[in-house]
Amino acid sequence: MVKKLGQEIAMLRKEKNLGQKELAALLNMSIGTISNYEKGIHSPDLTTLCKLADFFDVTTDYLLGRSGYRCPPEILDKYITADYTVSSIANTILSLGPESQNSIIDYTNYLLDVHRKKN
Repeated sequence: MVKKLGQEIAMLRKEKNLGQKELAALLNMSIGTISNYEKGIHSPDLTTLCKLADFFDVTTDYLLGRSGYRCPPEILDKYITADYTVSSIANTILSLGPESQNSIIDYTNYLLDVHRKKN
């Protein structure tokens, strides 16, 4: 798990086009600490893990490899319409049977194709 965490930190740092030195300065840490995290030598404490997740705008579960969901949890509370949040839509989809879920996926793919053709 420590190695996976370190790989995620390195990948996210590179996505932001930051070197270890720049990341260390932004997070008020030493370069050695960042290097040790990325190499899997040490892992961050819980406070630092949350700080890293906030900085990279991902969940702590994503950093720990427990989830492939990258977006911060606040996104789940975002209203898509006046009545529905991302979370309520996801929960509704999860409450449906497999056939209905497949229909939703098919329709979503159709909408994506229509959108791509417009652009």
